[in-house]
Amino acid sequence: MRYAMSTEEVVAMTRQPELDMPLGPYRVLDLTQGGCLIGPRILGDLGADVIKIERPGGDPSRSLGPFYRDTIDPQKSLFWFAYCANKRGITLDIETADGKELFMALAKAADFVVESFPVGYLADLGLGYDALSRTNPRIVMTSITPFGQEGPKSRYKGCDLTEWATAGCLYTMGAPDHAPTWITFGAQSSLHAGAEAAAGSLIAHWHREQTGEGQHVDVSAQKSLAWLNQATIQMWEVNRYIYHRAGAMWVTGHGVARRQCYACKDGFVAFTVFGGGLVNLVMATRAMVAWMAEEGVAPDWLKTFNWVDGFDTSRLTQETVDRVEAPFAHFFMDRTKAELWEQSLKRGIVLAPVNTLGDVAADPHLQARRFWEQVPHPELGEELTYCGAFYKFSETPLRIRRRAPLIGEHNQEIYERELGISREKLVLLKQAGAI
Repeated sequence: MRYAMSTEEVVAMTRQPELDMPLGPYRVLDLTQGGCLIGPRILGDLGADVIKIERPGGDPSRSLGPFYRDTIDPQKSLFWFAYCANKRGITLDIETADGKELFMALAKAADFVVESFPVGYLADLGLGYDALSRTNPRIVMTSITPFGQEGPKSRYKGCDLTEWATAGCLYTMGAPDHAPTWITFGAQSSLHAGAEAAAGSLIAHWHREQTGEGQHVDVSAQKSLAWLNQATIQMWEVNRYIYHRAGAMWVTGHGVARRQCYACKDGFVAFTVFGGGLVNLVMATRAMVAWMAEEGVAPDWLKTFNWVDGFDTSRLTQETVDRVEAPFAHFFMDRTKAELWEQSLKRGIVLAPVNTLGDVAADPHLQARRFWEQVPHPELGEELTYCGAFYKFSETPLRIRRRAPLIGEHNQEIYERELGISREKLVLLKQAGAI
């Protein structure tokens, strides 16, 4: 191989560890696209040196909007910004002979490879797990596909909609008098699969640290979504009830629909009327009725209602639910989310505002936890606000170290300085379309 070096030489040349972060000493080669990009992003957030490998000219995921200031530009995709922060970026055509050699040289020093190609694609190029593990026995390769590496559907193509549908989730989503509703933004199935890929990679990493052996992690988007059906499956096993679409309602095992969200003066609040043997929740319901009584809007029958026996979930009727919920709905409509939230905290009522994205951005609690991070974008001449890590480590604090890479931004840094390829050779490789 023209780029062959010993593993020790490659490691010595390429390591740029973030030693104060959990995955600081480790490197990830990112061959994912779309929502699957979140998997390597999580590993990057934990401190790994993630190298996003794009085809020459840029990754297809750069075409996903929305775009910075609504300017359609592969260098300004906000989708790309979000899921490729904490990554370096190079261009590489792994279908060319030179591209394959360069990838194998990178794989010698890598700890993880995460990919989302169709089943068999990398193996057909001679870059599958068997080939990589012969070069680097410690490598963990994680493959994300619609239906997994094996089984009758393994070679099927998939997309967000078909993966939600085949996992059974779509059947339960939406209003009861409409067709199932698809959550369209952001390729949700790929995001679930990508997060599972990060978790699977870390479990395989733990195994490697104990044994010295890498392994191939097989992630199915369909299976990652099927886990969301746990409650609906249990509903059938326990009550022989098939869960149906209920919109903003909660459907009991006896098919009675109960509200989970109520309209209020400036939006919605999440609130459910509780009764039966749930003592603490019954106390919360009584606290709400007491507040309504103080305001002079609680009907007499509601003040004396028997919440334990009269609102037992196992015996509820739709008629009772509709009658009981109506006074609460009327009460909420005359008050704001802030008023309802403030009084609920004081009175021990189980209620929460349904926040808009604007509410979340201005949330003082998230600000107090320093959730938002300002990330410099020199190419845009400003800083952009990013979501930070949702976990906090006392000894190894996490941070966004770099914005998402521009197309081929780190080619010279990685190929020339770290792999030792001459600038003249890089020019020839670019002219040949390999990088």
